[in-house]
Amino acid sequence: MAFRMQKWFEKNKQYIQEMRPVLNRDALFSDTGSEYVIPSYPEAGQEITIRFRTAACNVDRVFAIINGERLELTLTERGQEFDFYELKYRLGGEMISYYFEVWVGRVCGYYDVRGLVKEAQPNAYFKVKPGFSVPDWAKGAVMYQIFVDRFYNGDPSNDVETGEYYYIDRPSRKAEDWNELPAASDVSNFHGGDLKGVLDKLDYLQDLGVEVLYLSPIFVSPSNHKYDIQDYDHVDPHYGVIADDKGRLLETWETENTGAGKYINRVTNPVNLEASNDFFADFVKEVHKRGMKVILDGVFNHCGSFNKWMDRECIYGSEHGYAPGAYVSADSPYRNFFTFHTDQLWPHNGSYEGWWGYNTLPKLNYEGSQELEDYILHVGRKWVSAPYNADGWRLDVAADLGHSDAYNHSFWKKFRKAVKEANPDALILAEHYGDASEWLKGDEWDSVMNYDSFMEPLTWFLTGMEKHSDDFRPETVGDADLFWKSMAKLYGDMESGLVAMNELSNHDHSRFLTRTSHKVGRIDSQGAKAAEEGVNVAVMREAVAVQMTWPGAPTVYYGDEAGLCGFTDPDNRRAYPWGHEDQELIRFHKEMIRIHKENQELKTGSLKRLNDDKNYLAYGRFDQIGAVAVLVNHASEAHERTAAVWELGLPMHCVMERLMLTFDGGFTTQEEQILVENGNVRVWMPPYSVMVLKAVLSQGDGAGI
Repeated sequence: MAFRMQKWFEKNKQYIQEMRPVLNRDALFSDTGSEYVIPSYPEAGQEITIRFRTAACNVDRVFAIINGERLELTLTERGQEFDFYELKYRLGGEMISYYFEVWVGRVCGYYDVRGLVKEAQPNAYFKVKPGFSVPDWAKGAVMYQIFVDRFYNGDPSNDVETGEYYYIDRPSRKAEDWNELPAASDVSNFHGGDLKGVLDKLDYLQDLGVEVLYLSPIFVSPSNHKYDIQDYDHVDPHYGVIADDKGRLLETWETENTGAGKYINRVTNPVNLEASNDFFADFVKEVHKRGMKVILDGVFNHCGSFNKWMDRECIYGSEHGYAPGAYVSADSPYRNFFTFHTDQLWPHNGSYEGWWGYNTLPKLNYEGSQELEDYILHVGRKWVSAPYNADGWRLDVAADLGHSDAYNHSFWKKFRKAVKEANPDALILAEHYGDASEWLKGDEWDSVMNYDSFMEPLTWFLTGMEKHSDDFRPETVGDADLFWKSMAKLYGDMESGLVAMNELSNHDHSRFLTRTSHKVGRIDSQGAKAAEEGVNVAVMREAVAVQMTWPGAPTVYYGDEAGLCGFTDPDNRRAYPWGHEDQELIRFHKEMIRIHKENQELKTGSLKRLNDDKNYLAYGRFDQIGAVAVLVNHASEAHERTAAVWELGLPMHCVMERLMLTFDGGFTTQEEQILVENGNVRVWMPPYSVMVLKAVLSQGDGAGI
């Protein structure tokens, strides 16, 4: 039936265009949030209500096409401005996908995540997943990503010393000056940041408004980034405590220079690794005492070449009770943890598969070892369980794990089951680029680091820059259509969308403030100073205002709030500039975070596209209680801008209160009332500015969503 309707639609395009004004397309709305799918987190076999909104007395019939079945909705509510249609539908055990047909006379339009369209597309269908829920605490939670070595040195006694060990062709080096900039090859340079440093700055983070700490990897590793894990069962003592006693051996080493640039690493000094684990348990207790959460970085696709399983650097020995590593012996019990190619390199040993070819990052061969799989599932459970009680995992390069899609999905299903059984309220976020829908069906990941539906679209719209600062495309600046098409990818799926990690910057990409200069390049070609030149703080404020009002979990990369600049890795890993912060930018972050947290519709409400134009966006967040409108004028000139706030369910004549106005020289939270006339607000906006407006409604006069 849908196919025949589409053929008719194609044959009658001219007639449809003539009739289009009959349909009030701006009034149409539905999503999978709690107001339009009831209950919002249904179980298998449960009956749900699917709702659809139209203008009052405007539409003849509404159908939902659910998994190919065409079902008519019933008109259940007629108001002054809107009609609401509903459908009762009993779920099975599998996810459903759907879109709507809207009929006015003989004219039919289709409605999916993108709004009213000529043709619904499967990647834009709405989705409901029986049995899938995400933690309530994570919906719209304000997160803060900490690259631990560069945040704050709370305990100098646990610092990595210069020459302590040798890694990737150079000895470790302790920074002489906290504020020294990263070197072009920076992996062995340490500033001394640690978990005690994070504890020391909890007052600062709490005052900023942070609700969740996302820590870069904290487990034993020879690098400053620790994405090359040496021991998954222990927190690195350089982040915890150096406790010299006769406990377990610390899987680090002493370094001997044997001449001609040759170094040997050996395990040395009995150190109690459990002391650092105990310190982490106390760390989490203190964070929880303040009402905050902790997310750990899970690097499970690959380990480090120093790991005792591989022992490429030959630092472990039988005298300490260790079995030979897979690189040392073909008879190693860990040999099947990796994939070896025996015809290359050492005849008796062979080369091995490294992630992206890096021999310091040997890829784990899960298909070859049930023992390996069981162990990593144990790790997943361990750190979200007592006594550590972390609140979830961020999964590094999660789609790369395993050697086939089938195994990858099988593993993440097991991982989710293991983690959620240990801690049902734990969050599972994955690093992923591209379409993640195959992993977001309710039985693997909760959500993703939101590159495709946040970081990239917003970066293009506001700066024209690629997220690594590798390209500048001026034609994308201010392109509202491109912005909305890109942003729509994740939001057919509100369960995942509300907890998606919305970042402007992170440890893998250039700092957003640096992107505002439109400067293409990296530290090795441009030099570090160039990353700070020509930046536009007004554009940064625009980005933060959108970040704090967009669906998802707004995530601040440490130092972004203080004006930290930097090209992509490693320059994006500069030390937090204590004593040299941009205090005005910090104050702005505090105010926007406060606005985000005080208005529930900004955490869990629906999203509605309002007006837009070249260099202009207007959108709203709304629920049954309230509504917020956000207007972004990205033009270099002042403009009068209009937003149709009636689409958020507001009365045609009412008042909105201005919560925030940014401008080229700063921002203001001074209250000002804006009149809504005939359903619209009309305001004068400065260049590079954002205005955030809140509906002022009488008691009991909630938004008519």
